[in-house]
Amino acid sequence: MIRTVESPPPASAPVLAAYSYCEAVTGQQARNFAYGIRLLPTPKRRAMSALYAFSRRVDDIGDGALAADVKVARLEDTRALLDRVRAGKVEEDDTDPVAVALSHAASAFPIPLGGLDELIDGVLMDVRGETYETWDDLKAYCRCVAGAIGRLSLGVFGTERGARGSERAAEYADTLGLALQLTNILRDVREDAEGGRTYLPADDLAKFGCSAGFDGPTPPEGSDFTGLVHFEVRRARALFAEGYRLLPLLDRRSGACVAAMAGIYRRLLDRIERDPEAVLRGRVSLPGREKAYVAVRGLSGLDTRHVSRRSPARQAARRRT
Repeated sequence: MIRTVESPPPASAPVLAAYSYCEAVTGQQARNFAYGIRLLPTPKRRAMSALYAFSRRVDDIGDGALAADVKVARLEDTRALLDRVRAGKVEEDDTDPVAVALSHAASAFPIPLGGLDELIDGVLMDVRGETYETWDDLKAYCRCVAGAIGRLSLGVFGTERGARGSERAAEYADTLGLALQLTNILRDVREDAEGGRTYLPADDLAKFGCSAGFDGPTPPEGSDFTGLVHFEVRRARALFAEGYRLLPLLDRRSGACVAAMAGIYRRLLDRIERDPEAVLRGRVSLPGREKAYVAVRGLSGLDTRHVSRRSPARQAARRRT
């Protein structure tokens, strides 16, 4: 069970400047993430921005054009910085605003910083060019780069006092991260292929005749690309259904944040399902007005109430009456 501290310590001027930097990074680079965290109260929004800015730094190293050995060295440097944060050795006047903001956030909220080590481990898998034979193999990678982010975020959100099932909150947060990552993988299948990366399990690719890869705007000849996409969509939907059980365990604004971010990705999944080959022609995205609608829906609590009505405990209670 994770509960957020009731009142985070006040932030000094240098810390506020560091948070402002992280919020600027988040606003510029996190199109979908930013819609959700706008719904949070200021201390949580700042802490989430610090987590995003650090994670963005790790991802940018992995996605950059540097040689593999240089990437590994920079990732290990980033891990050393994380060790300094963990040890409380980052001063407020440090020249690295991300480290300053993350250090303050970690003092204000019970953030499991080991999740950022997992993220670094996952990006190292990318640097090594690992591929995945089975869903279990890919799931281990997704837990590093996305499930860990869910668990880190839960450290900021906390759980509602007395919420039934809160002992499973970290599990649900992890699973929701997997759902978002699998959606990302489907959306970016062409872009990743052009970068020399294949994430979908080799077993699935072979099953649907797609082992040749995705190096053009049309599926491999003779393949059942639509069948492959629909298969992965069903897997993602099952993950979303399990991960959404987190929502009733959160306070209203944290639940709204999660519902907004997850809702955007679920709508992306709907678009991909309707037109699977669209992911080969370009990046599938949602217009701003639709993202705004999802954010408003999250703030209204509709998704949380829907999940609560479908919870196993409530269904069992209905069967007993």
